[in-house]
Amino acid sequence: MPRELAHPDLEAVTLAKVLSALGDPVRLHVMNILADGNEHTRQDFDVRLAQSTFSHHIKVLRDAGLLRQRMEGTRCYVSLREEARDRFAAVLDSVLATDRAERAR
Repeated sequence: MPRELAHPDLEAVTLAKVLSALGDPVRLHVMNILADGNEHTRQDFDVRLAQSTFSHHIKVLRDAGLLRQRMEGTRCYVSLREEARDRFAAVLDSVLATDRAERAR
């Protein structure tokens, strides 16, 4: 049976916390992948990091209210939290578009 991890109440999430969470290149990469609206597993993220380091980045994004994480057996699925997308749409669109443009250079 799928198990969801604890997620913060979005009303308690501040813009400062969201911006802080987005202030890392790995987390920006994760968010750009999640922007497609689908669920993803670790294998979908092309990052060369130890599993523990990657898990830390996922936890930071979850604690900032930006993603939803659920466990199914030993697999962890992550997706963009739709209510966060709605609340912080302008910020996320701008930051992620700028990140994509910088990566394309």
